[in-house]
Order: sequence, then structure tokens, then C-alpha cells
Amino acid sequence: MTEEAPYSVIQTLGDIEIRAYPSMILATVQGRGDTGAFGLLFRYITGSNRSQRTIPMTAPVVSEGAGREKVSMTAPVVSDQDRFSFVLPPSYTMDTAPIPLDPRVQLVPVPARHVAVIGFHGWARPRQVRSRTEDLLRGLQQRGIQPLGSPFLMRYNPPYTPGFMRRNEIGAEIPI
Repeated sequence: MTEEAPYSVIQTLGDIEIRAYPSMILATVQGRGDTGAFGLLFRYITGSNRSQRTIPMTAPVVSEGAGREKVSMTAPVVSDQDRFSFVLPPSYTMDTAPIPLDPRVQLVPVPARHVAVIGFHGWARPRQVRSRTEDLLRGLQQRGIQPLGSPFLMRYNPPYTPGFMRRNEIGAEIPI
């Protein structure tokens, strides 16, 4: 079973969870699309790094940006490029994470943060991602919560998982 990034649920607001995530490290590729980025990141975690170490796969896989339709919002945009990221296991720090051999793979530290999350099952098709993103943003707006950046997609299952068993979430960082 794939290890998941740790978090604690702070509050539930209908179908929205407010979660506290500890600091983490993302292995990230920008501007390659989900398929191209997945390949680069998969090579990184299977030993294409300076120490030739295999890194356990951790869920979720996080994607944001150009691979999906943008949903307009008033908050500032974190990035105008698409990003695709693997969460490194929590045992790694910036000092201990294997250094990628491919310069397109970047290690990005993410500080502890609060994230509002809304889930859905099935394939993460653009229409469903857009609909659930709108649901999340509307739910936050109704409660007077302003996201700190653009929403992002989190996928939890390997590619061979049947659609009806797939777990996905839309997240948006919110003020602590």
C-alpha cells in the first residue's frame, strides 16, 4: 500500500475538510504536462538520482495549472505554469533527499500549511475537476475564507486502479 502524506483534519464544513499538513518536500516538474512529468518523476524515485536510491511512492500526486481548465478566482495565482509533483516520504529533509540527476526535476520545500479539500471518486476528467473546484471555491467563499493561491488536484491511485475505485481531491491553501 502506498504511504500517504500525513495530515490532521481540523474542521469539517459540509463536504469540505480543513486539514493541517506538516512541512513536506515535493519533487516537481514544470511545463511538461502530466504524462511527461510523471515519467521524469518516476525515473527520479526509481533511482535516477545522485545516490541511485529508490524512493517509495507516496500519495497524493499533485498537479496544478495548464493541464486543466483554469477557474477564475480573485486570489493571487501561485504559478501560471503547469506543475506536477510527487510528495516525498516524510522521513526526507532537503538535506537527505536524493538529488535528481535530471535538472527538470526540482526539490521544493513546502512549509506547514492549512489546506481546504473537497473529494471525488472516478477518473479526474476536466469537467469533474472543474465542477469540484467550483464547489470548493464557492463553499470557501460562503464561509468568508479566501484561498491563498490556485486550487490543485491531488490523485491517490496508481494508473491501473479502476475508475470507480479512484480517489481524488481538489485542494486550496488557506490562511492559518
